[in-house]
Amino acid sequence: LAHTIGHAAGARIVAVVGAGHVPGILKHLGEEIDIAALNRIPEKGIWGRCAGWVFSLAIMGLFVAGFFSSGAQASLKMLTWWALITASFSGLGALILLAHPLTIAASALSAPITTLHPLIAAGWVAGLAEATLRKPQVKDFLALSDDIISVRGFFRNKITRLLLLVAVVNLTTSIGTFVAIPVIMRFL
Repeated sequence: LAHTIGHAAGARIVAVVGAGHVPGILKHLGEEIDIAALNRIPEKGIWGRCAGWVFSLAIMGLFVAGFFSSGAQASLKMLTWWALITASFSGLGALILLAHPLTIAASALSAPITTLHPLIAAGWVAGLAEATLRKPQVKDFLALSDDIISVRGFFRNKITRLLLLVAVVNLTTSIGTFVAIPVIMRFL
């Protein structure tokens, strides 16, 4: 902020900032600040890039461990419970937001697979299905700034409702994943 204010064009500069920022701005105003270092986004570490895959492989490893330790029947039960729990939680998330019935089905059917693949999310599948079935219109974009002010408007606007659907289905699917893990571990 101090750098931007100090390097702004014009003889008189008016900057509206929060009271908490004023002492820091005054302290650094006039200093030469390396803004390039602040604008650089650090690369993800190796764990940040691999975490999703490690988690997915660990869960798939549970299925394999169930197969070798308890047999094919136990592994099949593990897969069945995994599918039932993740699908139920995912479908529940879509149902809570009163999504289209086909959206609820799409999120539930995709959840057992998307929970094992870090590049696909059940919420994205639900969002795509809902956007296809209940297409946002230009009026939703135009009313966006007014609709986000009230809860009723937030749910009435197809864009905000769609974003909320994606977030809620992703959240409930994640909860379902963490509920399913101890259930499938019983079969080991």
